[in-house]
Amino acid sequence: MQSSATPCTVIGIDPGREKCGIAVVHKQKGILTLAVVPTTSLATAVGDLAARYQTSTIILGNGTSHREVKAALEMAANSYTIHVIDEAHTTEQARVRYWTENPPQGLRRLIPLGLQTPPEPVDAYVAAILAERWLMRR
Repeated sequence: MQSSATPCTVIGIDPGREKCGIAVVHKQKGILTLAVVPTTSLATAVGDLAARYQTSTIILGNGTSHREVKAALEMAANSYTIHVIDEAHTTEQARVRYWTENPPQGLRRLIPLGLQTPPEPVDAYVAAILAERWLMRR
């Protein structure tokens, strides 16, 4: 595992009761992986990603169920360095990012984006934004 002093790659998590967004973000390369997983599968998914990307640094949003998610991650592996950060306005930013990366097609492009809801959860984009916020402050 890499040093927690100045990691280049981190795992961002948007915690939730039923599902969690996960993003692996590299300081220079940007987003490496985006996923939404059931909360019950989170510890396994994080363990797999931590091994694959050789990181132990987790950036956890302070939203719904973050205490339970943090406890579950700590029980799964005590080698994680978990930073809990404010997730204010990340859902709105994630919707904007979603539409930037997945612009509406066909007739949907005529409808203002503010009136549309993304057709899939944006939790993974929230996780990426959390990770990017943390990395930018380092």
